[in-house]
Amino acid sequence: MKTLSRVPMWVGPFHDAIDEIRRSPFSWKEHECAIGLAARVVIVLTGEDLAAEFRGRYEDAAGAYRVMREAGFSDLADLAASYLPEYAHPSEAQLGDIAALPVDTAFGHVLGVVNGDRIIVLGESTLGTVDRSAARRAFRVG
Repeated sequence: MKTLSRVPMWVGPFHDAIDEIRRSPFSWKEHECAIGLAARVVIVLTGEDLAAEFRGRYEDAAGAYRVMREAGFSDLADLAASYLPEYAHPSEAQLGDIAALPVDTAFGHVLGVVNGDRIIVLGESTLGTVDRSAARRAFRVG
């Protein structure tokens, strides 16, 4: 696990990135919850691309799942935990941290970004938010 630090003056670029993410259409190839949202926010906050090894390696849900399994993970939250320190409880997460929300899919969780009392999530149709109490795990970004 790499130690990350947030870049100075990250709040403005964070909000700019969320606006840019909101305007980008969902795409399994490059704009889904892991690479298009969570990893994008990590890049903006820290300058580090933790998803570089996964970028461009799949084009659909089945391919994304295959790549995750080939990396040794059966759950997207476990993959996130291999790159970012996990909080003891999701309520400890701060603005810009990554949250994992349980879903009834092979991925086990989707990743979102903490934004106050809400978690920003990226669905196949739009960017939305859910109450932060829905998070089951959370990871510190810098």
